[in-house]
Amino acid sequence: MVRITEDLIRRRAEHNDCEIFSLEEISLHQQEIEKLEYLDKWCRDLKILYLQNNLIPKIENVGKLKKLEYLNVALNNIERIENLEGCEELKKLDLTANFIGELSSIETLKYNIHLNELFLVGNPCTEFEGYRQYVVATLHQLKCLDSKEIERSERIQALQNYPEVKQKIREQERAYLLKRAREKEEAQRRLQERKDKKEKQMKSKLGFDSSESLKNKENHQAEGDREQETWRTAEDDEEDRRFWEEPTPYTPETRLETHRYIEEKRRAKDNTRESKKREKPPRTLVTAEGKVLNVNVPKLHFSLKDDEENNQIILDLAVYRHLDTSLLDVDVQPTYIRVLVKGKPFQLVLPEEVKPDISSAKRSQTTGHLVVSMPKAKEIILAKQKVSTSVKHSDCNTPQKNARRVQRRTLGHVSLTSVPRKIMEQILLEDPPRSLLEAHGEQRGDSRQPAWFHQGLVLPDQSRGLLWWSDYISGRRKSNGYHLPGLL
Repeated sequence: MVRITEDLIRRRAEHNDCEIFSLEEISLHQQEIEKLEYLDKWCRDLKILYLQNNLIPKIENVGKLKKLEYLNVALNNIERIENLEGCEELKKLDLTANFIGELSSIETLKYNIHLNELFLVGNPCTEFEGYRQYVVATLHQLKCLDSKEIERSERIQALQNYPEVKQKIREQERAYLLKRAREKEEAQRRLQERKDKKEKQMKSKLGFDSSESLKNKENHQAEGDREQETWRTAEDDEEDRRFWEEPTPYTPETRLETHRYIEEKRRAKDNTRESKKREKPPRTLVTAEGKVLNVNVPKLHFSLKDDEENNQIILDLAVYRHLDTSLLDVDVQPTYIRVLVKGKPFQLVLPEEVKPDISSAKRSQTTGHLVVSMPKAKEIILAKQKVSTSVKHSDCNTPQKNARRVQRRTLGHVSLTSVPRKIMEQILLEDPPRSLLEAHGEQRGDSRQPAWFHQGLVLPDQSRGLLWWSDYISGRRKSNGYHLPGLL
């Protein structure tokens, strides 16, 4: 049974900042409410109240709502109109699809002088002969009945025939009340039969269980769970079929019975689902053979990076940004890593062995991700090898770099005593000065020997100490006839 509570009203008063004392409009439809209460104490300023599609059997506890202008109690189990005299500002009343058969109860609405609209469509009283004439003649303040405007001529005619129509309505009311008494007795009998059937089923089940031994019980629970579940499903389907195919009158009792039946089935289904969750075996993280499995129960995005520069493996796990760090449990093993996120395991096999004792885990302050750095167990000294290779390379090429540095000096003089003989020979054969090449029409970088070498170009001896390249450009190289001992 659902009742109106303060928490329910506050949840439905979000448009008013969850304040209920100043609430002017509230919607409590489809809440399966079975009793109307507390609203006249907590929400005195209500102007609009929606209570349609519930299980309310009686209008009550709304008489103190002096400012109430619109009341909607359609699709409920109301059988008579009452307790609305105190709603002084009531202008619109919706009683569609209820069970009002006591039509004379509308006389209590005479005191609601501002009542302009009334809806009684779908009630048993609308099938009475003279129903509309009786309502129009009884409630003079009405302007619209069942979405149809009341004309002046219609009201005059209803007032003229009011005594006769009233008598007919009274007779039809008595017949309806007798019928309702029989329906109530039938509903009570049907409810009692249903209870007796359930008790018999429970007794038979208990007797069957008592006749079994403890060992048989254990075997039955261990081996026959699936068969029992199948049997229960078939039995429930058969019961549902009988319940929904059985012809029943449309009464407040049958409507309430249908609701209780649906609620009972839903509760049983929820209990079955919860039991299955409890009986669910734990997820396998490591097989019986010792093989570690990859598991991502929390369904988080992640990335695994191999940082070769720092010789480590980095795991970036996209945990929830506002998740408290105390809900994370990190376990690093040499071949895998396991992270528990709110008790849900995330496990990943690593491509290489790591060192768990010096691994570190931290949270990103911007994204909230969990970053785990795991140094590799196999150390590779890449930095030292690179340094040593570069040093050796630089040592071998130092004379060549120095010689090329001397070669670039195309202007001025070069000291031949400071350059080794073999290096000078290599320079002259492979890469002569640009000025000599241009003077004799040779291209720089040509692999062939230059023409001035074949023409017998000679260099001054070491005694001069310095060689001026301009002397050879001006054509004096042949006339001087200088030779560099040991080169040519």
